[in-house]
Formats: sequence, C-alpha cells, structure tokens
Amino acid sequence: MATALAEITVKPLSDALGAEIQGVDLSQPVDAATMKAIEDAWHEHLLIVFRGQDISNDDQVRFCKYFGDLEEVRTGNFANEDMKHTMMITNVTDTGLQTALENGDMWFHSDQCYYEYPCKASTLYAIEIPSVGGNTLFANCYTAWETLPAELREKLDGLKGHHIYDYAGNPMKRGKNINPDSPQYLHPVARTHPETGRKALYVNRLMTDYIEGLPEDESAEILEKLFAHGEQDRFVYEHVWQVGDFVMWDNRCSMHARTDFDPAERRMMRRITVKGEAVV
Repeated sequence: MATALAEITVKPLSDALGAEIQGVDLSQPVDAATMKAIEDAWHEHLLIVFRGQDISNDDQVRFCKYFGDLEEVRTGNFANEDMKHTMMITNVTDTGLQTALENGDMWFHSDQCYYEYPCKASTLYAIEIPSVGGNTLFANCYTAWETLPAELREKLDGLKGHHIYDYAGNPMKRGKNINPDSPQYLHPVARTHPETGRKALYVNRLMTDYIEGLPEDESAEILEKLFAHGEQDRFVYEHVWQVGDFVMWDNRCSMHARTDFDPAERRMMRRITVKGEAVV
C-alpha cells in the first residue's frame, strides 16, 4: 500500500542544507502526491534523510527510479549481473557485489563530475556503521557560489573547470601523479540547476585540477580559494549515520566528503545513483 501524503513531515537538519523526511516507509511503493512532496523537499534542501528504514536492493531501485533512469556501476566487473546499478561502499570484502572503499577520510567531491553526464542523484543506505567516525559531510554549493565576491563571480562565470579522477591511484585524496588516462571532463565552474534555475559552485578539492583559460598559477590560486570557501562550516551539514538511514543528495548543487574511522570496524553502505543531464 502506498504511503499516504498526510503522514509526511519535513524536518530541516541544519541551516546549511538537509532535511529528514518522516512518515514514509520506503519498503512500500510511494504514491505520486507523496513523491512530489519528497521531490520538492529534495530541491529545497539538497539532501533528504529517511531514518529507520528496512529496505531491500529492489526497494532502493524502485525509489531511485522515481527520479529517472539509473546509472550502471562504471568501475570494475559486475559480480552480480542482476545488480548492475548497485555498488557496496564498504571495507567488507566478501559481499559478492561490486565494492568500493578505502579506509580513511575522503576529500570533498561531487559524484561523477569527471564524466560528460554526471549523475544527478546519489543514494546510500546504511547497513553497517562503525562506532565512531565514517560520517558524511555535505556542502551547499548554491550558497558557496552566491556568497563569493561579485567580482570573482563575474570573472568565473562562463569559465570551465577540468575534473579528473584517478580511482585506482588516488581514490581518497588528489595526488600529484594522476594517471592522464583517468576519466576527465570540462564543466562550468558555476553550473545552473535545471529544476531550480539557481547557480552552484561546481569545483571540488578531490577532482578539479585546473580552470580552463587561466594561467596555471592563477588557476591554482583561485581553486584553492574556492575549495576553502566552499568547505566552510557554515555551508556544511555533517551526517552521523545510523543503521537504517537512507540518504539521497543532489550532485548538481552539493558536494560531500567522509571523515575517518577505525579500519578494524565494518562500514557498509548500499549505493545507487540516478543518471544526470548535460551540465550547463
């Protein structure tokens, strides 16, 4: 039975971004009116959290499909041909599924910004979490752009940033010897969200290595300023995971990072992403 619209509650999680949606059981189909309310909350808050969920892979797939076609996992071979859209973000090695995780903290990034069509939405479902750490930091890239000095926005508007991700060599922090054959693409430094029409800062510390059209030194100096600006606490919500959390965020107007945790403890998240459109 579909979740009734009257039951939904949207509770903001911070001044920066994020909202918890209460009164929805994602193990069941969700009716169209409720989905519209959820989508509106997602556009307003950039990140939505559903706590206490008990959902299967199929449930997660069904929910994600409300937002568009799903992205196939692009790294490695599939361990399960029936789950091409599913990756386990985990330090557990015996899942039988495609997995990805290096222990330690991970710099701020926007998922798949190094492809022509980055995913628009990412979802994680928490199955196992460490006792401390492994939190996810989410940053509001709308406000990061809007609070830059006007003269800097004018200088950057129309320029493109080069994004590259050496998944094999530098998965957590950008190294100095990036494989030049790694996936890479140029996208606007300020991208316009297709639904809200707002501009968001679209560079990040892990994957953006230069701004096209600027001298190397100037590009490096400006990027460092942009990274530091966008990572300020006032733009960030830190999500402390609980088992049963289901989180979806908008990669078109946010970026995220992960805090360190004890590698001896298990951390397992099920990840599915929704295909995106051309970046403008």
